[in-house]
Amino acid sequence: MGKKAPAADAGGEAPEGALRKITLAGGVALIVGSIIGSGIFVSPSNVFAKTESVGFSLVIWTLSGVFSCLGALCYAELGTVVNRSGGEYAYLTAALGPLPGFLQLWASLVILQPTPLAVMARTFAVYTAKPFFEGCEPPEAVVKLLAIVGLGLLTAVNSTSVRLAMRVQGVFTWAKILALVLFIILGAVTAFSDGVDNLSPAWEGTFSPGAVAMASYFGLFAFGGWNQLNFVIDELQDPYRNLPKAICLAVPMVTLVYVLVNAAYFIVLTKSEMLSSFAVAVLFSSKTMPLVPWLVPLFVSLSCFGSINGILFTSSRLFEAGAQNGHLPSVLALRHVHKHTPAPALVITGLLAGIMVVLADVNTLIEYMSQVLWFFVALSVIGMLVLRWKQPHVPRPIRVPLVVPITFLVVCLSIVVIGAWAMPWQTAMGLLITLSGIPVYFIGVVWTKPLWMRRFEVCLTKRLQCILLVGE
Repeated sequence: MGKKAPAADAGGEAPEGALRKITLAGGVALIVGSIIGSGIFVSPSNVFAKTESVGFSLVIWTLSGVFSCLGALCYAELGTVVNRSGGEYAYLTAALGPLPGFLQLWASLVILQPTPLAVMARTFAVYTAKPFFEGCEPPEAVVKLLAIVGLGLLTAVNSTSVRLAMRVQGVFTWAKILALVLFIILGAVTAFSDGVDNLSPAWEGTFSPGAVAMASYFGLFAFGGWNQLNFVIDELQDPYRNLPKAICLAVPMVTLVYVLVNAAYFIVLTKSEMLSSFAVAVLFSSKTMPLVPWLVPLFVSLSCFGSINGILFTSSRLFEAGAQNGHLPSVLALRHVHKHTPAPALVITGLLAGIMVVLADVNTLIEYMSQVLWFFVALSVIGMLVLRWKQPHVPRPIRVPLVVPITFLVVCLSIVVIGAWAMPWQTAMGLLITLSGIPVYFIGVVWTKPLWMRRFEVCLTKRLQCILLVGE
């Protein structure tokens, strides 16, 4: 699809144009900011709807956090062995070859990266508009317009400056943490003043494998983002040291906060109220802070806004890495000549997310994405074991015990298998989307293009370079 550019070597030298501006604190902020997005405000009602049990819902949230910690440890090892940007795409390419890597890249382009952006953008829009439409849900046209405006604004911010994007990430990460701490405090105050009657009976509900799998999907969706720093290793300072540290600091912290926030939801809201609204946090705020009902929607909007920024930042680097390897059009490998930002990759990322905002249903997107996502996560952990066998002497600043990747892999595959049994149609669609990348790979990457087609691509790339002010 494009001329192959040199990728970062195993020693972690960043490719030309990629400056190492992300510190350890910035890495923690990027992970925390990417994880804490729309999921904690949308998924609690979905998890509870599948289990119908307060106690088991909290168990699902706890296990989702523990499971994410295991995966994050595996990715910490992977990121120090394959020390370049791209996340799963880079790991699968290094361990299993170019075709598996390309299929992950293709799935990321079509569904895995645009989906969380679209979900967060819609949630940002719902919570922004909610105070202006008391007593009813905001009109769909307003939600879509606000979501697209948010995506466009943050695409512009990320295209302007890497340092500005990281500052925005830091500010909004603190806003997320303050919002969730406020939720926890309000839940504790309610527990002391009114008791915890809403928690009883705690263990009545549904425990079928299909229901558990579906609840796990929504719980794990809320933890999505623990691997985001792996996508931008080329821009992380001292990645051998800072990648494992950032992961080990960020993921356990988010797990603790998530469990406490869900407990606060169940203390304040009745079971019927938990199931009655997409905007659970707004209902929570109306009961705990009736005098300032706009405050929590504001915090939620800021939280989702920060997550959009983080996912835009990392997704664009994934597509840039794919273009550097010749797996995507070469224009996506270019950076702004003055600002050193991957402007073309950012534009295509924002555009794809905007299309999903307009055309797709949120819950259906999550169901399609989950099967594909966990399949490639499992495949990446298999790749980690393959790399241990193929490259046993490569330095590994962090080497997790074998029981960690095996446990993580078994759970990943169980989720995929149970999900396929419970959601055969969604699984088939996810598989079809992924496998559609095979003909694209052979036509776009393997096939030697005729001269007229190569000249057309060069001409188009030069024209886009002039428009976007980008170069190698």
